[in-house]
Amino acid sequence: MRTAVVLFTRDLRARDNPALATACANAERVVPLFVFDDRLRGISANRARFLHQAVADLRATFRGLGGDLVIRTGDPVAETMALARQVNAEGVAMAADVSTFARAQERRFAAECEQHRMSFRLFPGLTVVSPGDLAPGGGAGHYRVFSPYHRAWAAAGWRAEVAAPRRITLPDGIEVGRLPVVPDGDSPDTVTGGETEGRRRVTTWLRHVGPYAELHNDMPADGTSRLSAYLRFGCVSPLALANAVHKLDGEGSAAFVRQLCWRDFYYQVTYAFPKISTEAYRRSGDVDWRSNQDTLRHWRDGLTGVPIVDAGMRQMRVEGWMHNRARLITGAFLTKHLGLDWRAGVEWFFRWLLDGDVANNSGNWQWIAGTGNDTKPYRRFNPIRQAERFDPDGVYVRRYVPELKSVEGKAVHQPWRLPDGVRRGLDYPAPLESHRDEAVWLRL
Repeated sequence: MRTAVVLFTRDLRARDNPALATACANAERVVPLFVFDDRLRGISANRARFLHQAVADLRATFRGLGGDLVIRTGDPVAETMALARQVNAEGVAMAADVSTFARAQERRFAAECEQHRMSFRLFPGLTVVSPGDLAPGGGAGHYRVFSPYHRAWAAAGWRAEVAAPRRITLPDGIEVGRLPVVPDGDSPDTVTGGETEGRRRVTTWLRHVGPYAELHNDMPADGTSRLSAYLRFGCVSPLALANAVHKLDGEGSAAFVRQLCWRDFYYQVTYAFPKISTEAYRRSGDVDWRSNQDTLRHWRDGLTGVPIVDAGMRQMRVEGWMHNRARLITGAFLTKHLGLDWRAGVEWFFRWLLDGDVANNSGNWQWIAGTGNDTKPYRRFNPIRQAERFDPDGVYVRRYVPELKSVEGKAVHQPWRLPDGVRRGLDYPAPLESHRDEAVWLRL
């Protein structure tokens, strides 16, 4: 093959990128391309900023290899096909994805390439094990429960990692395009996007993964990798990360690799059930949800009067990220305590989270709400007991709820029990109407 176009979507890296590696091995000239899709503007300012940083970093990497990253803006299919015809490309390559949006776009690509007599290939790379590779029993359907999926996933033969290309040669005369100005995000303390920063963080994490099994639920310790945004945009290869951590052995590494398996689990669920963001996976669990915009607004703003819930919601606003245990607590509070629709939670998390994607954001929300893959869909979480267990001294709460900084110890988790004079001086709201009766907490 003389010339191939590689379209980057959520695989913004040079290392362990099967689409890029295959094109560079089989074509004389390779055109790496990224298209800023007009249809996705305005969805999340935080992710837009991270994306621009990641694309800029990838362009710098390709320029260091003698090539470049071609930038276009518009409809990815139209822009890719126009460029492919311009350079007389014989094929287009890209990473496969699982959302309804992505798969509809893949079908359009297949049709356009067939019409123009170009090859079109989809490659793995967004997960450790590709979503359709594992099936239960007789090979039909998908895994609905995590434990058997985990066993199959751990026993599966993972693909081999592929190296970054040593050189990229562009065809002559291509206008590479200008990178748009990096937009402002909404959260002031977000991490920086890109493969370079992602690899640096992986190197650091490999030195700290040892106590992960004990610390990943410890909210003040913040003992998680914080690599989720880099995985979401493909700045870090999930396979390379799983291999690197697995080699370390120990309880911490096993626990972390298990979390990567959870990530793959929701990708294979979404591959089989692409409407996971809007329709209940387990329809019988989709109850008659309440509708109360005032209550929803208090939850969104971190003003429920329940400190552990408010701390999580405010962390997300400030950092574009939320601790995994806080996601569970805030989600359960919205759905199981306030009785509000899980889809409102999906939408709000998509609005702020750098790592917000269809498979894991929506899959986890459905698990929390009792409409998804939880084998105990009616379980409830008492946020006060959760706080006292995972933030026993109130360090996490005081970090994100400054109104309560003066409250010592675990008393910070139940400020409504403080003496009247102290409580009035806190400038912190009482719990929402439905949770003012302390007996409510005892029944949970």
